[in-house]
Order: sequence, then structure tokens, then C-alpha cells
Amino acid sequence: MEAVTEGGWSSLPVPLSPGVLRALRELRFHQMTPVQSATIPLFMSNKDVAAEAVTGSGKTLAFVIPILEILLRREEKLKKMQVGAIIITPTRELAIQIDEVLSHFTKHFPMFSQILLIGGRNPMEDVEKFKEHGGNIIVATPGRLEDLFRRKADGLDLASSVKALDVLVLDEADRLLDMGFEASINSILDFLPKQRRTGLFSATQTQEVENLVRAGLRNPVRISVKEKGVAASNTQKTPTRLENYYMICKADEKFNQLVHFLRQHKQEKHLVFFSTCACVEYYGKALESFVKQVKIMSIHGKMKHKRNKIFTEFRKLPGAFVHRCGRTARIGNVGSALVFLLPMEESYINFLSINQKCPMQEMKPQTNVLDLLPKLRSMALADRAVFEKGMKAFVSYVQAYGKHECNLIFRIKDLDFASLARGFALLKMPKMPELRGKSFPDFTPVTVNTDSISFKDKNREKQRQKKLEEQRKEREENQGKKKFVKNKAWSKQKAKREKKKKVTAKRKREEGSDIEDEDMEELLNDTRLLKRLKKGKISEEEFEKKLTGNQRFKAESVEDVESDG
Repeated sequence: MEAVTEGGWSSLPVPLSPGVLRALRELRFHQMTPVQSATIPLFMSNKDVAAEAVTGSGKTLAFVIPILEILLRREEKLKKMQVGAIIITPTRELAIQIDEVLSHFTKHFPMFSQILLIGGRNPMEDVEKFKEHGGNIIVATPGRLEDLFRRKADGLDLASSVKALDVLVLDEADRLLDMGFEASINSILDFLPKQRRTGLFSATQTQEVENLVRAGLRNPVRISVKEKGVAASNTQKTPTRLENYYMICKADEKFNQLVHFLRQHKQEKHLVFFSTCACVEYYGKALESFVKQVKIMSIHGKMKHKRNKIFTEFRKLPGAFVHRCGRTARIGNVGSALVFLLPMEESYINFLSINQKCPMQEMKPQTNVLDLLPKLRSMALADRAVFEKGMKAFVSYVQAYGKHECNLIFRIKDLDFASLARGFALLKMPKMPELRGKSFPDFTPVTVNTDSISFKDKNREKQRQKKLEEQRKEREENQGKKKFVKNKAWSKQKAKREKKKKVTAKRKREEGSDIEDEDMEELLNDTRLLKRLKKGKISEEEFEKKLTGNQRFKAESVEDVESDG
């Protein structure tokens, strides 16, 4: 492994303890990386640090080593229930990795206990584990840590335990904020003592990170480590040994190009990112069928216990754009990243180069690529599980696209929905607000009644048939009757539909579509009627008779999904 070196550990101005040096030898880390050389002496000399360095530059050891050295130098040794250090990181996977690295060191220091606090398991298990074994060093995700601070009724007084805190580390701080953890971080900071050392580590320096530096650090030393060569002049945010590529192809060509690429690189290890959990579920299953003799594992944020197990399994085998591609080219290793873009998204390349300091090289689409979409369609016709996953994946993709942070480049109104639907190998277009009122002459739905598609899993199909029979009986019983929701005032149902229509109108305005004048007039008329009903000036029966037809909504069938949550 070619290493990015910056001197040996013995060159540090403050000598490291024998146990730390022993662990470094065992891990074969004989030289320091630039971020380690710049950060460790300052952190160990009781300075708050705000370090910016590219992903994969060795930041973990840059805070693990100072934590141990600071705790070893305490005048009063930590007791079982006292917390000396907390490391907060945005994802379970990062927390697991940090916990593993830390364990290589703490095995030489049995006086320190460490505990991993992450989601995906019962919080009471963590409570009992902390009460039984303690946790002098905590590695945690923000949500779980914040939750445990509020478990005093369950016998855990974490607020009292952290009064002895010496060090707080916020790892991947930019991602902590990007992922919406700012409120949790601020809540956690309120529980911690002001007299502490704080280290903030990030790959990018954003205004949000700067605000966090000002709020959580006291007179911090700012460290910005640039890689030698190109990175030094361009302030590149990714490792220089990482080659970033992009491929421009149509929506209905992406899957074929991806499969072709993976088939050509079977001997290598790959991380394939999709924009939503539903897309991971759908294309994960699809790739299992088309990329043979390769282990395909799907992992996403909605998994619980299974997620940690899959992650561990993947690591034993031979994630924002900059962070995700940075999962390769770690600490001097060589890696590559490839992003697929639609023709209308090509300006994203300039954005990455200028705003994110992430240069890209073009990779042309491969020729003579097999068209696998008809086969994927056949799979959907043969198994309802595939059909439903595809529908949900399409809906979630469109909804996520509409919320993209770079919405000046990724504009939902410019999407070719027909090409996109073909790329997802859909059998029919789903009913969803974004497609309402649009026609798709370039998309040909199947002639088969999709309600007749059954699950290959016999138990699932049996449950589906049972549910369909119950629905059929309910329709027969309610035939000719007006639909009312039990224990819910009819006027509240109406108000809910009013709200839904207003949301739809707002979305149309944002997409550049104008609301028809007569629609707005009907909406105003119905609102006036609702006010008259609430004041008792008209009866519910009169109210119902005067309603416009636009306010009546039909129930949708199973495959007409609106959201995957």
C-alpha cells in the first residue's frame, strides 16, 4: 500500500504512551498522514481543533490517539459510570468502524471501557449495557445519544455521567449537518460541560460547519490539510488517488450501462449508490439476476438489525457525492468513482468542479450493450414483488428528484417521465401527483391487467387474495352507501381534502404550472361552504349536495402508490 506519509510517530513533540505505540505497530501504521501530524500535537496540548481534510486521509487516528492520551493523563482516574470522551458520527456504519479502530487501542488499556450507541436495536439494551459495563468512551450516532440522555426514568443518568467529560469529537461534521442532525447536536451540547476539549473534523467547510465551530469550540485552531500536487492548488475535496468519472446517458440506458460495467469489473469490489431506499431494494434484486457469480448486498437507512449484519458481511468480502466516492482511495490507496447523469444534468459536472473542488473525467457510454429491460419487465410480470418494488422505486425517485438540493440543475419539470419509466422497466405508469394531467405517448404499458399478477411467494399471494376477498365483500356490503370514516366527523374529512388540494396547487406553482381559474373558483366556493357548515347555517346534507365534483377523491389500488415514505 502506497502511503501518504508525514514523518514517524516518534517525531511528535509529545511522546506517545507505550500501549498506543504497540497498537500502531500491530495495525502497521508506521507513518503519520498529514492530518494526523498536524492535528495530534495540538489536540494533545489541550487545544480545540477544527480540521478540514479530504475523505480517507486518516482522520480517525487523528482523534482516537489524542483521546486516549488525554484520558491517560487525567489526575483522577475515570470511574465505571463516568464518561471521559464522546465521539459523534452521522451513520451507524461510520460509528461501527470507529468503534473497531478504538478497540484495537483499548485492549491495551483495560482500565477504559467503551460503548457503541447506534440505532437499529432496542434502546433499553443500551441502557442496561451502560449500567452493567459503563462507558468511559462513547461512540455514537446523534439520535441514539440524544435519546439516552432522556432515559433517567429508566435508571440511566447520562447527564451526571458526562460531568467528567474531557473530550468531544464531531466526526464528519459536514454530514452531521447535511443529514439534519443540527437540533440533536445542539441538544447534546447542552448536557456537556463547557470545560472540555472539542475536535471537529470534516471533509468540506460549509457555513453550517462554521456556525457549529463558533457554537461548540473555544478559540479553535483551524487545520486545513491539502494533498500534495494538484490538490494543493485547487483545494480538491477528494483524495488525489481517487479518479472521478461521469457518464452521460438517457434514463432508459442507465441500467444497461451499469450492468455492463459491473460485468466487466467482476473481480473488483463496488459500492453502488441510489437516491432512495426503494431504488436500493428494486435494483438490488435486479442486479442479483443480471450480474452472476457476484455477491450482491442491499443496504439502506430503513433497515434495522439486518443493516449492521450486511455491512459487516460486505467488509469481510475481498455514501453526498464527495463523501460517497471518498469511500474508495482510503489513506493512499487507489480508487475510482463513476456517476451516471442524464443529458440535461451535464452542468452538474461544472458545479462539482467549481463548487465542490471535485474534478471529473468523462467516460463514454459503452457500445453494443445488451438491452436487459425487456427481461426485467418479464420478471415483473412473473412476480408481483418485482412489479411492486419497481413502482415504489419509480415514485420514490421522482419525489426525491423534486427535493434535490441542486434543484437549479436537477429540475423535475425537465424529466422525461416516459424514458424514466422505461428505465425502471415499469409495466404501467403509477398514479401520483407529479404525473397527474400528463400523457406519455412514448411509453407503452402492458395490456395485461396488473391486478392479476401474483406473488411468487405463495404465502404472500395467499395473504393478498385474502385481502382482496375482504375488500370485495366490503364493497358489496357498502354498495349504494355513502362512504364515511368511522369516528371521524365528515367535515374533518372535507377539511383534509381541502388541505390536500392546496398542497397540490402549491406544488404546481413551484413546478411552473398555473392553476386554472375555474379550479381556484371552485376551491373558494367549497371553502365558503365549509365555513357556513361550521357556523350551522347549512346542514351536512345540504353541504354535500353543493360540493363540486373536483373535491371527490377515488381510492387507489395497491400498485397505484403515491409514496414510499
